[in-house]
Amino acid sequence: MAKIIFKQPDGESVDIDARNGFTLMEVAVNNGVVGIDGECGGGCSCATCHVYIDANFIDAIDPPTEYETDLLECIVGYTERSRLSCQVKVSDALDGILLTIPSDQGLA
Repeated sequence: MAKIIFKQPDGESVDIDARNGFTLMEVAVNNGVVGIDGECGGGCSCATCHVYIDANFIDAIDPPTEYETDLLECIVGYTERSRLSCQVKVSDALDGILLTIPSDQGLA
């Protein structure tokens, strides 16, 4: 179990206790986090679950696959901290992670 913090572009945030093994996108969608849609259901093909990973947790997450990187590079607002939340699974190592939702997806 890990505490996952989703932060909206307006600064509002929500803390969710998430079970290991679920993806960050599943956690967000199952808890009604605005701005994380997961339209493709986790298939790494729509990018509606784009988040910015807290810099302190970059090394705690496996690097993106080449396919994910190719998709991320097509997104407006892409940075080196961008990830598709459907491709990151919750683990104890992510306890306390802050995920910022891009302004074009969340509450503005």
